[in-house]
Amino acid sequence: MIASTIENRDDLVSYLNAAMSLEHATIPPYLTAYYSIHSSTNSDAAHIIRVTAVEEMLHLTLVANVLNAIGGEPDLTGPGFVPSYPAYLPDGEDDFTVDLRPFSPEAVETFCKIERPGKAPSADSRLLKTPDRTTRFLVSSPTDEKMRFYSIGEFYEEIIEGLEKVAANDPGLFRGDPARQMGPEYFYSGGGALIAVSDLDSAQQALRFIAGQGEGLDSGIYDADGELAHYYRFRQLQLGRYYQVGDHPDAPTGPSLSISWDDVYKVKTSVRLADYPAGSELARVARDFNADYGAFLALLTKAFNGQPGALQDGVCEMFRLRDGFNRLVCHPLPGSRGLHAGPTFEIPAAAGPDPQGSPGADETTRTVTR
Repeated sequence: MIASTIENRDDLVSYLNAAMSLEHATIPPYLTAYYSIHSSTNSDAAHIIRVTAVEEMLHLTLVANVLNAIGGEPDLTGPGFVPSYPAYLPDGEDDFTVDLRPFSPEAVETFCKIERPGKAPSADSRLLKTPDRTTRFLVSSPTDEKMRFYSIGEFYEEIIEGLEKVAANDPGLFRGDPARQMGPEYFYSGGGALIAVSDLDSAQQALRFIAGQGEGLDSGIYDADGELAHYYRFRQLQLGRYYQVGDHPDAPTGPSLSISWDDVYKVKTSVRLADYPAGSELARVARDFNADYGAFLALLTKAFNGQPGALQDGVCEMFRLRDGFNRLVCHPLPGSRGLHAGPTFEIPAAAGPDPQGSPGADETTRTVTR
């Protein structure tokens, strides 16, 4: 049997920092697909993607609550927090990478792979040896770089069990300032509420909620709150119908979905700043977007570190992000054979990684695990 990779509070802090990075890593791909859709078209798909992206924000905040509860300090602005896309995000196998793509069958396939149920066949297979390569994985163990997890759900199971183990040996584990907790009054997503974390039970409840809503552990088509799990939301786009209670996972019987793959701006996949003509107006807009995204992450960091009211400012910042998306995706990118521009999420050094030091699209894929 493979030994636990969480032995103490420092290990838990490392895992929870990685979990925050992991939850955030899905948001740029979802937003890129969402904003690539032509206005007033594909309303079914747009709604599914938008709601899922908002719930990823909920997951991010729940992890921050757990980290704050054990006395950690959430930071969304440090080097490596935002990944360089494409990034590996294995869910049992290293068979795909996560790209910044326009809404397309390929994007939906990736979303299903991100969210697919992934319970390991046995406790011994939760942790797997990382292949012999230089690339690390988003769900690799923060405390043992030679190991990765069978799935995101199993990654969370490791944290849940680690919390129980460390709490049993450290009665003062939950030493964080209660004023840093984000409660339901600060965030509403429609698909779950924020859980203020103060002890082992509430911490495990928060993390199990994340896993049950779509991040790997298969609790069925619907989660414990009766919400359709993320994986099955995206499967609806592949199968062309909505699920209803009692449906078989591969055979939804609800109303049909209307999808038009052509009513989309064909954004260049995982575009980088290096792809933009030097000195062009479009390059300036791309850099401005990255700066705005860095400011958005800084506001969330402020909210998670004792100023919960800043979360409302973060919501306002999201509207500015929408405008930035639209100013990019509507325009062809010179030299890209008709493909359109898009955000690169290369955050300026003042708020995150130095875009000049980030690898280009043709370089080795890296991950956000710190």
